[in-house]
Amino acid sequence: MAHASDTPIHEIRAFNRFYTNLIGALDYSRQLYVPYTLTEARVLYELAHASHLDAADLRSELSLDAGYLSRLLGKLEKDGIVERAPSARDPRRQRITLTARGRETAGLLDERSTEAIGSLLSGVPAAERPRLATAMRTVREILSKGEGEGEGRVAVSRPVLREPGPGDLGWIVQRNAALYAAEFGWNTDYEGLVARIVADFAEDHDPHLERVWIAELDGRPVGSVMCVRDEAPGTARLRLLLVEPDARGRGIGDQLVDACVEFARGVGYREMTLWTNDVLRAARAIYQRHGFVLAEEKPHRSFGADLMGQDWHLHLGSAS
Repeated sequence: MAHASDTPIHEIRAFNRFYTNLIGALDYSRQLYVPYTLTEARVLYELAHASHLDAADLRSELSLDAGYLSRLLGKLEKDGIVERAPSARDPRRQRITLTARGRETAGLLDERSTEAIGSLLSGVPAAERPRLATAMRTVREILSKGEGEGEGRVAVSRPVLREPGPGDLGWIVQRNAALYAAEFGWNTDYEGLVARIVADFAEDHDPHLERVWIAELDGRPVGSVMCVRDEAPGTARLRLLLVEPDARGRGIGDQLVDACVEFARGVGYREMTLWTNDVLRAARAIYQRHGFVLAEEKPHRSFGADLMGQDWHLHLGSAS
């Protein structure tokens, strides 16, 4: 019979003690969540990284009691951090969104967390950090299997949207070039176009009117989209929608477009436009689901291929 100290249970308990003490000390010294509790900070994080969440989603995602969550949301609403309203998709459900103050607060908490993790990693040699990240991902993947209803069911991770971090803009260029070369045979002219678009954004953009989203799944980037000002007054342009092949079918493209449209509407754009090509059938289906209408199409030769370029438009109306 194996001794208890040789079992996975012993190792998990030892890891829990070690990591709880480590994170507890880090949180205390950095005062990560002041003036909010850990649970309140978790709620703000979820709201900041998803385009649509209602109270039921939060309760399920964070395993919170319904009454406790309602009181917590009431407190945050009173503080001007969140807003509650009937969901447009199901009036029986309550949609929760961050206010401008709430987004600022969530951003501050996120910065504190990033600084704290940076402090933690400062004592880890650079060569060991990829191994550490891989080990953490392995723990999450193994322990997530079998969760949920039904024996042997594998829990499905939920993608989150976030702002780009260091290296993410370069990732957008690299993945666009590689995927479109692999799937459609486009040459390096397309990589050059994407690089110019991304460089223009990085060097000169208005953060109040222009934004980039990175879709993250299981700790890795799997998609992206951009909202930038168009030349036409009051018009936003959606650019560079991308979803990795192994992450498709999860609604990530819809989530990215939805975030882009809602942002544009929220900051006061009246129209949104985009340019694409007819070979990108999956992307065109997403645009149509979100109300975009084909305005014009014209044949052209670009990126080493004969293509049919298309302009799509969406009326946003007045900002609410």
